[in-house]
Amino acid sequence: MASDHDTMWRRCAYLGRVLLPLVDQEPWRQTRRHEHLRAWGIDTTVGERLIEVFAALAAHAVAVDASASAAEFDTLALSTVADAATGKQDFELLAGLPDTFADDRDEMAVKVFRLYAYKGDQTSLQLFRLSSEVRHALTVLAQRLPITSPTCGDVLRQAAEAGLPH
Repeated sequence: MASDHDTMWRRCAYLGRVLLPLVDQEPWRQTRRHEHLRAWGIDTTVGERLIEVFAALAAHAVAVDASASAAEFDTLALSTVADAATGKQDFELLAGLPDTFADDRDEMAVKVFRLYAYKGDQTSLQLFRLSSEVRHALTVLAQRLPITSPTCGDVLRQAAEAGLPH
């Protein structure tokens, strides 16, 4: 049986995985993001996977800061997650992660993020640029939702309605 902490990470990781497919409902957004990634010298596949894990890390950091349980994940404000993406230091996003990950892709992506965070120089600049992409994507989703203060749960419901795989 999965612990609450593991369940929380899985919810955060799912938020990260659905972020770009939901944003890309307008195809020009993907084109623009790919242009940015290439201009920054970031492979688009690697960059998009890092955006996914960045969003998951930001959501997880917000949940840890709020001492939220996995059951409370849906109530986390999307704006707070967006703020964490650009407002927290890279090492702050890595605090409190599970020791092991059920999904090998998540574990590998977190390791790559950790490598980027601690390497410094150009990779730190790339993480800064990716953080702005995460914030932008979360802001786009928040603006699309017909409610005043959208939450992570609202995004997950939107993903379910769009038929995105869980």
